[in-house]
Amino acid sequence: MGSDRTLPVDRTALVVVDVQKAFDEWVADGKRRNNPDAEARIADLLAVFRNRGARIIHIRHASLEPNSRLRAGLPGHQVKEEARELPGEPVLIKHVNSSFIGTDLEDRLRGEEIEHVVIVGATTNHCVETTTRMAGNLGFDAILVDDATWTYDREGLDGATITAETIQTVTMANLNGEFAEIAAADEVIARLG
Repeated sequence: MGSDRTLPVDRTALVVVDVQKAFDEWVADGKRRNNPDAEARIADLLAVFRNRGARIIHIRHASLEPNSRLRAGLPGHQVKEEARELPGEPVLIKHVNSSFIGTDLEDRLRGEEIEHVVIVGATTNHCVETTTRMAGNLGFDAILVDDATWTYDREGLDGATITAETIQTVTMANLNGEFAEIAAADEVIARLG
């Protein structure tokens, strides 16, 4: 995991995917997640990116599904406090898993000559993974921050529970080297600048 390559501040962007209150509602309903400190790592990264003047782009999911807690206008659509944007930090609204579809994310990154895209947020195996795969396919140097993402237990096709930890591990293994570099938040922080 990780590398010692410096991430130039003017060529690196932090993309914060779907850090929204609906996910707290899922936990309140009994869904089990991994990485309980992911939001704290996201806050750490936001603080450092802000301090060093690096680009930050927030992504918000506005589901079009009638029963989704992530629909615009519902409490679950709101951002979690740890990841709240500051004035001047853009918030892009998406309706599908990829942060690149239906938004101007790619144009923004290319317009600012961003080469390195650091990706954090939720959920690891859905919107984060899809965004990471597309970032890699579009030619960006994608860096997925393992400890700044999280997911939930799922039921397998055989009815058995697949733990969030297993899903996280498999997702990182699938993406590593093919679509992205996998790193920890402290590694990214050490390399930025």
